[in-house]
Amino acid sequence: MKVESRIFNIITIFFFLSAVVYGVWSREPVGTVGLILVGGLSLIIGSYFSFVARRIEDRPEDNPDAEISDGAGEMGFFSPGSYWPVGLAASAAFAGIALAFFHVWMIVIAVGFVLIMVAGLVFEYHTGQGHH
Repeated sequence: MKVESRIFNIITIFFFLSAVVYGVWSREPVGTVGLILVGGLSLIIGSYFSFVARRIEDRPEDNPDAEISDGAGEMGFFSPGSYWPVGLAASAAFAGIALAFFHVWMIVIAVGFVLIMVAGLVFEYHTGQGHH
């Protein structure tokens, strides 16, 4: 995580320097504010990665002398296949269309679909206490 935090911190410095140079040369406030906001967002990600890097042990990919076999083993659980992301994307697109046309009845239905799809995605493999 140290490498990732370093990358995002370098990107943050680049965006802030770009905002200063752009603001001085163009005197255009919208682009300058946009670059400052992008720099702030990359600062958030970089500081989160540095925060996490201090609290976890080094991963095999953080060690330059590591072997491929050092990264072997359990990596976590990944869903083999799920249709919930497709439904979530469709309902999010429906919500975007509803917001674009600002039909309140359509927004209510779309938000309902989004909540159902998010709940389905989150609880897809949840079986409860009694089923283990």
